[in-house]
Amino acid sequence: MRSAASNQYHLTTLWRLGAPVETVWDVITRPERWPDWWAGAESVVSIEDGDADGIGARQQYIWKGRLPYRLHFISCVTRVERHRLLEAEVVGEVEGIGRWHFVCQDGITTLRYEWLVRTNPLWMNVLAPLARPVFRWNHNALMRAGGIGLARHLGAPLHRHESQSA
Repeated sequence: MRSAASNQYHLTTLWRLGAPVETVWDVITRPERWPDWWAGAESVVSIEDGDADGIGARQQYIWKGRLPYRLHFISCVTRVERHRLLEAEVVGEVEGIGRWHFVCQDGITTLRYEWLVRTNPLWMNVLAPLARPVFRWNHNALMRAGGIGLARHLGAPLHRHESQSA
């Protein structure tokens, strides 16, 4: 993906949580439960379970941020390295890759989420040259809510939240 196209996004979020990587992994790898703790995750429905490692698992997502629109897409898990990496391809109103990186050091689990996608709705692509910063802000607000919700769900401190975009 070329970052110059107004409908392509490379967004990165970093969460540092005072919880063991195994516990964080168990929660992140159960996306159907995300709406229980992640404000903005309106619906996650399992379509297919995938293999014993989760590869091939498919879910249908509906996300609602602070802006007055919802994004619908389907993800398919394509890569799993237990307690290290979880990657999925997404298709629908956004297309691309979502990738969770897990690192644990001194009892702190660092999660880095990369979202390398392009938007498909015509209205988003028409508005993107001007609205791109607002779309990024909306994504960052959703991710901030996720970090706060995950920390609360785990009963663990959120030591850091950071979002970047390219």
